[in-house]
Amino acid sequence: MTRAWQRMLSGRRLDLLDPTPVDIEIEDIAHGLAFVARWNGQTRGDFAYSVAEHSLLVENIFTRMNPRAPAKWRLAALLHDAPEYVIGDMISPVKAAVGPEYEILDKRLSAAIHIRFGLPAVIPVQIKRQIKMADTLSAWMEATEIAGFTETEANKIFGKPDPKLIKGLSIRLRPPLETRNAFTAHHNTLSQEML
Repeated sequence: MTRAWQRMLSGRRLDLLDPTPVDIEIEDIAHGLAFVARWNGQTRGDFAYSVAEHSLLVENIFTRMNPRAPAKWRLAALLHDAPEYVIGDMISPVKAAVGPEYEILDKRLSAAIHIRFGLPAVIPVQIKRQIKMADTLSAWMEATEIAGFTETEANKIFGKPDPKLIKGLSIRLRPPLETRNAFTAHHNTLSQEML
């Protein structure tokens, strides 16, 4: 049988086909996401724009959209791309071309991650929709600030953003370990608020 597990830096062995919450650690997620480049690395700047940095921005936008959201839904926003710490990030057209297998793997990993951190295995549709809106706003910012898209192109692909939701925000490019530490710290803050 082909090996379907990966050893994490924490020492855990994560079975990618049948993940369990006990094999998931936030440090592994933060480290992996800090080293996974969005846009396949095709961005301007001295550092790749990581999925961890993107996730911090999505949580920020989600919170602006939902200022009274409880910590658990803010945590869900932070972890919305968490499976990518082991399966990587693919641009949406490639995900669609790969087909349902990618989505099945992503859903299994998401469920295990959610359970590990005190969230429901499946996030309610309304919350998921709001996180997706924040994700799309983040993608528009990334596209126009660092990925070489014009605003006209980004508006066609992602929709024209509500300026007040992104006012004062900008894309951050920083070393992966700094981003990893920021992601871990924010996770810990939200987890403490959930207690």
